[in-house]
Amino acid sequence: MQAGVQIERKGARTFPRSPISFQEKLGPVELRSLAIETLQVNVGKLCNQACKHCHVDASPTRTEIMPREVVDACLQALHEFNIPTLDITGGAPELIPDFRYFVTEARAIRANVIVRHNLTVMHEEGQEELPQFFAENRVEVVSSLPYFNAAKTDSQRGTGVFDKSIEALRRLNDVGFGLENGLTLNLVYNPVGAFLPPDQASIEGDFKRELMARYGISFNSLFTITNMPIARFLDWLRRSGNETHYMSKLVNAFNPATVDGLMCRNLISVDWTGRLSDCDFNQMLDMPLADGLPQTIFDFKLERLSERRIVTADHCFGCTAGAGSSCGGAVAG
Repeated sequence: MQAGVQIERKGARTFPRSPISFQEKLGPVELRSLAIETLQVNVGKLCNQACKHCHVDASPTRTEIMPREVVDACLQALHEFNIPTLDITGGAPELIPDFRYFVTEARAIRANVIVRHNLTVMHEEGQEELPQFFAENRVEVVSSLPYFNAAKTDSQRGTGVFDKSIEALRRLNDVGFGLENGLTLNLVYNPVGAFLPPDQASIEGDFKRELMARYGISFNSLFTITNMPIARFLDWLRRSGNETHYMSKLVNAFNPATVDGLMCRNLISVDWTGRLSDCDFNQMLDMPLADGLPQTIFDFKLERLSERRIVTADHCFGCTAGAGSSCGGAVAG
């Protein structure tokens, strides 16, 4: 790690209690990466929201923000190793000082850029022109919307979030996102509570019909994502007495057909200090890459990382339950 980047740890992370280990369920298979097609970068934990399900523990009070030297190291890796996609997440990534620099420099080296945008950040001071910025840089916008009514959305994300989200979606539509032959706007649905998401195609149809009928809003695709039993959502499961039930549900819904499409097999995750993990969830649990591999973006070596052994634990059941779950939604039919 280069000088000036300080690693802040907030104590040992807690893991979910599962009736069987993930590796036992997986069997003799050794999960390995197939390629690195996406550099997924979590630029920090500062967010204008504090959602009940957040696996990052992000909130307006967090101070972890990626410094310029880590941003530049990510850009160097993208350029040197021709990694096609940069996936920027947080927190609310737009709140870090170097967000626009990161996007424009990545586009300058012809990387596809995905931004995981929470919609309401558009209403923060200085963020009003985000739709135009996204459009000018042809960013793929991925935004979470828990449901197409206010009650369910606000119960997960906070009072008033739904109305602000609808206004933000209209602004994105106004500059060409989510329209036929337009810029890409995808929505993310995750259940409000200790449930697995429904069939992705079915609920996408519901969202498209209801958002258009009620609000005149269109979007491209809906991704269903399982709530991961870590961090803030795991705390809620324990407080509500749902941990055992939820973990049993995930284990019982284990689907071996999801394994080939797991997101950890074609991406690598970078945290705000530059540390590498197999995925954003492992990152939040302070789970580094396997021993012997480069551990930071500063010593990134594609040939050593692209076929690496993936580190797993029992939270991985969240990605293999039912139709599976990834940053791009369901992974199996």
